[in-house]
Amino acid sequence: MTTDKPLRADAQRKREALLAKAREVFDAGDFFDLRFDDFASLAGVGTGTLYRHFPTREALAAAVYHGEVAALCDRARHLEATLPAAEALATFLRDMVDHIAAHQGLARTLATLMADRSGALTEGSQALEQAVADLVTAAARDGAVRDDVDAGAVMMALHGIGAAHDRPGWRTEADDLVTLVLDGLRRPHSN
Repeated sequence: MTTDKPLRADAQRKREALLAKAREVFDAGDFFDLRFDDFASLAGVGTGTLYRHFPTREALAAAVYHGEVAALCDRARHLEATLPAAEALATFLRDMVDHIAAHQGLARTLATLMADRSGALTEGSQALEQAVADLVTAAARDGAVRDDVDAGAVMMALHGIGAAHDRPGWRTEADDLVTLVLDGLRRPHSN
């Protein structure tokens, strides 16, 4: 629910409780096994509160998705502000693999629910790509990575990692792929 005025503290707590419970249920892969009304009792709020904040299952999924994207973008900005540029980029890419590994059920649920809400997915994807672009640009400016590769290529690698999460040995291969991407981004040393 988007409003022009901030929510009261108790309303904000209830909204956050619903989002936290939804993330937990998404991660467990149980989202489609529950009636939508069950989220209210699981989160310790009334059904009216659920529908006031999230009138549909898709609205709840969209809010979770936007929260995840915002957290990842905040993480990228924090890393860029606190670490050398190349280290910030490497850390963020590895953090993305950690996020994918920790939230596989969430990713599957969101992909299923949000398939017809391409605008919401596009907006989130663009925000993440901009966060990666900022990290790549900073690392290129510092001379740590090539300046002829854009963030889209890095995002394609991350999407590929996420899409392959069901492979045996996925985590090791994902870490190896991040290393390969970082090696490919590294500016060649002149002889």
